[in-house]
Amino acid sequence: MDIELDAWLDNRYLATLAFFAVVVLVLVLFLTIFELITRYEVWAEIKAGNVSVAMATGGKILGICNLFRFAILKDVTMLQTLIWAGFGFVLLLAAYFIFEFLTPYFKIDEEIKKDNRAVGLLAMMISVSISYVVGACIT
Repeated sequence: MDIELDAWLDNRYLATLAFFAVVVLVLVLFLTIFELITRYEVWAEIKAGNVSVAMATGGKILGICNLFRFAILKDVTMLQTLIWAGFGFVLLLAAYFIFEFLTPYFKIDEEIKKDNRAVGLLAMMISVSISYVVGACIT
């Protein structure tokens, strides 16, 4: 079975479709997990025009996709790509909690919910930056 799958994935068009489908599904899963740990409703806030939530969420999306990018460039198997992305996601979650812990003067989620764009931008940059560090470790 693995040999047949590898043969299919040797075709760059089929590989692109396969990785695209997997990344979209995993991205939805990871964003759902982020939604569960934040103290606000991400999509309701974005619908209401909260730019800070959009920036923080956009940073998470870019961070997750960037992890996949590095794993795909490493030319590892689909399973290894998922393992690296999952490991990177756990580190992104850790960075989120560390960010919250290191800012004792205010609560990150509360500030983002209040549309504090400075905090939203910082949250976005942390997600993106951490994904580049983890990605560099993949390659």
